[in-house]
Amino acid sequence: MGTVKKCIADVVALLGVAAILSVVTFATSGDIPVGEMAYQRLWLGRMAFVFVVCSLPSLCLNGKQRLSFSSIVTWVLIVLGGIEVVWGLRQIYGLAVSNHSLYALTGSFYNPGPYSGYLSMIFPLCLHEWLNLKERTERTWAEQGKYYVTLGVMLLILCVLPAGMSRSAWIAAAISGTWVYGMHASWGSKLKEFGRKYKKRVVLACIVGGSIVVMIGYALFQLKATSANGRLFMWKVSTLAIAESPVIGHGTGNFVSAYGRAQEDYFANREYSETEELVAGSPEYAFNEYLQVAVEYGIPFLLVVSLVIGFCLWKGSSEGRIGLCGSVISVLVFAFSSYPMQIPGFAVTFYFLLAACVIGRSKIILLFFMSMMVLLGAYYWKNNQYDACKSWHRGKMLYNIGAYRSAKEDYEKLYPELANRGAFLFEYGYSLHKLKEYDNSTRILEEAMTHSNDPMILNIIGKNYQASGDYEKAEEYLIRSTHRLPGRIYPYYLLAKLYAEPKYRQPEKLKYAAEIVLTKEPKVQSTAVREMREEVKKLLK
Repeated sequence: MGTVKKCIADVVALLGVAAILSVVTFATSGDIPVGEMAYQRLWLGRMAFVFVVCSLPSLCLNGKQRLSFSSIVTWVLIVLGGIEVVWGLRQIYGLAVSNHSLYALTGSFYNPGPYSGYLSMIFPLCLHEWLNLKERTERTWAEQGKYYVTLGVMLLILCVLPAGMSRSAWIAAAISGTWVYGMHASWGSKLKEFGRKYKKRVVLACIVGGSIVVMIGYALFQLKATSANGRLFMWKVSTLAIAESPVIGHGTGNFVSAYGRAQEDYFANREYSETEELVAGSPEYAFNEYLQVAVEYGIPFLLVVSLVIGFCLWKGSSEGRIGLCGSVISVLVFAFSSYPMQIPGFAVTFYFLLAACVIGRSKIILLFFMSMMVLLGAYYWKNNQYDACKSWHRGKMLYNIGAYRSAKEDYEKLYPELANRGAFLFEYGYSLHKLKEYDNSTRILEEAMTHSNDPMILNIIGKNYQASGDYEKAEEYLIRSTHRLPGRIYPYYLLAKLYAEPKYRQPEKLKYAAEIVLTKEPKVQSTAVREMREEVKKLLK
């Protein structure tokens, strides 16, 4: 009877882990835009409580459960990885629709980057379990099934991963997979022994290996050079933002505003290259989780987080949880040039990996982790903003067709709930601008600047001040816009119109701004650029 109870408790615990980790596979509902995380946050909040409730029977029973927490997490993730990789294959062959108009392969994600990162995280788990099972000469029918499942998922990941075109995921899978295989093959002790016998050969091997790594790195860089240069520039600007407040950071969710100010200051100094001007943008993330944490919370907090992760890796490897440690390593490598922690389901999966490295069969640590999940679930449930986003999506239709008065009425009601969203605040502020409520528009757009680094916010504020007759303020904000993204033609066009105002006419400045509009090469030729140039020519006459 006791054995039956323990089996039931293990099955229930497995279902609880599966419930919360499977949230990452939830596609967004049709009520809100694809890629909006409010839907995922809502379900994470709910599933966190399901996980806690399902884990309670294991805690209540005396003795050790048949399945450890680490085993449960491992096999749930392998199954989810199998679901994701089949999902991706169906998208490749046109049997399923992707979640992004520009990419055929996204899995359940919005972008192929995080999707590929998720698969690279599953790969070392599959590799470890397969190697373990492969070493057994006599396998039970259950072990035989596990053997083929892990082998199948691993091979499918290797088939799909190249199609994602994510260099970060490739590197993450390669490094984590090599580490897992090296741990199984005892490379550490073998290398030490080889080093003692052949010191000169070791030096030569290091030189050759280093050269190969450099060549591979260069090839991967050149594969998508523009994208790589963009990442390098984002990291550069992020470090400048960190330098402004290195100890306490800029605060939770303030990356975009801190980044925007840092980029604006950088370009204002006019010591930048043409490549930097070309690749500069308005990113929501640093595309480097370590820099993102340092910008928002400061360097000391980053060091504390790094120590915690390091402890989890040490504990996991010392307890023989090689696959889980490999997955953690994969995420850490992937996080160096992507944004997995900005996706709630991906972030929670990472937390479970760290917990699985430490918990094992320990009920005390499991209880602590469950308490943390309760707090996280409560936060996600309370702050999911799903209903507000649904209403925003409906109001956005009015905004897109130019029904600004109706849109304003909807946005007015949603403002208390969505006041921390830059895109919402911009649309609200722009609607007010179009309705000629310039003071209110400026007030809302000033708030938007604390949640967004989009230079269009500066442009509209400048237009508000110009319409109100405050030409100096208008000039200030438009010049800031040219510094925020110097590659854009539009703010120079607005400056030219400002300098052509009869009450603020400045011929020399007008000539300078007009020359930039007429000569600057846009990223993409468009009708809008041609129309701006035609209008500027008329202003010069």
